[in-house]
Amino acid sequence: MISGCSEKTHGSVGRSHWSFLERSQRDALVCFSHLRWDFVWQRPQHLLTRAAASFNVLFVEEPIFKADALPRLDLRKAGPVTVAVPVLPSGLSERETADRQRKLLDGLLQSGGGDPAVLWYYTPMAMPFSDHLSAEVVVYDNMDELSAFRGASPAMLAKENELLARADLIFTGGISLYEAKRHRHPDIRPFPSSVDEAHFAAARPRRGPQPADQESIPAPRLGFYGVIDERFDMPLLEGLAALRPDWHFIMVGPVLKIDPATLPRRPNIHWLGQKAYEDLPAYLSGWDVGLMPFALNEATRFISPTKTLEFLAAGLPVISTPIRDVVRPYGEKRLVQIARTPREFVAAAEKVMGRADPAWIAEVDRHLASTSWDLTWAAMGRLIADELGRPAPRLTPAPPAVAAAR
Repeated sequence: MISGCSEKTHGSVGRSHWSFLERSQRDALVCFSHLRWDFVWQRPQHLLTRAAASFNVLFVEEPIFKADALPRLDLRKAGPVTVAVPVLPSGLSERETADRQRKLLDGLLQSGGGDPAVLWYYTPMAMPFSDHLSAEVVVYDNMDELSAFRGASPAMLAKENELLARADLIFTGGISLYEAKRHRHPDIRPFPSSVDEAHFAAARPRRGPQPADQESIPAPRLGFYGVIDERFDMPLLEGLAALRPDWHFIMVGPVLKIDPATLPRRPNIHWLGQKAYEDLPAYLSGWDVGLMPFALNEATRFISPTKTLEFLAAGLPVISTPIRDVVRPYGEKRLVQIARTPREFVAAAEKVMGRADPAWIAEVDRHLASTSWDLTWAAMGRLIADELGRPAPRLTPAPPAVAAAR
């Protein structure tokens, strides 16, 4: 790790091997994210590792606060991407926090050759310290309706209005989010969640070598992986486990924004914690059904779960609550079973569990052939290139993911 950009130097960083600071023929793309690069491997990581084939990518995280810290940016490499973490002293006001981040960012950009070609936003809350920057293209990849999430800032909607007014291109993480916002910008396009098919297809040989913390859990195994927060329907899971005590429910992922003491505890519910992205296929290979027991609330109204396609690529039957972007198209195409209540989930699982269906697998594979993160980035890259007045970027597969994952 390199620590640089003290407030005293206004962000100056010495020349180093960091690609973002190297002057080259590639333009800079600066991304502002509410998600940490190493937390879960999802949409930002899939897209920006691919963008790095055409741009020098800087991924700016939200600040970390430490008592008596001198303001600085901690820089490190994550594959082809440079990650910047602002470290600030505790006790700052919102205005002071924005001012210090602005100074740190300005210093780093000056060291790296000036303003970037592309500003890429995942969070409108970055506007107070970045709205002064010049860029040829401003992109808002609106992957989620963050204002509906627990703990969202009261200023979120106002900052989003500012970002929508400034952005040249708006991408949405699903169709329902596109439908809700298409009237708010002249160039807004839906890019639903996609999939790294080859990665998850490794799970298709069922019952391969099992991870140590799963191999002793009896079958049948019904599993979920992802962030476990206010979007997860705990009563639904507890009802399922109570109805079928002979089935085992495997929950993989970090618990956030909810009290772990409120998690349902039964002998047939297994909380395995967060796993690495590269290890997920091994877990899925031992499951009989993929579960998506999402609560139906404001936080899930516009979600487009990436795990839908990942479960399908793994060859797993999938059962989901009626999330709109799952019902359309996966429920309508009968690629995914839709259920609401514990009894409906049990009935759907009994229908699909342990029954090889070549016709269903063939239909899954036809659908998977139409989408990938490579294709998604290629389409986004063409739109950005058009705004820049340059040739579209070459389609270059992303390097293998090495990160903590969902």
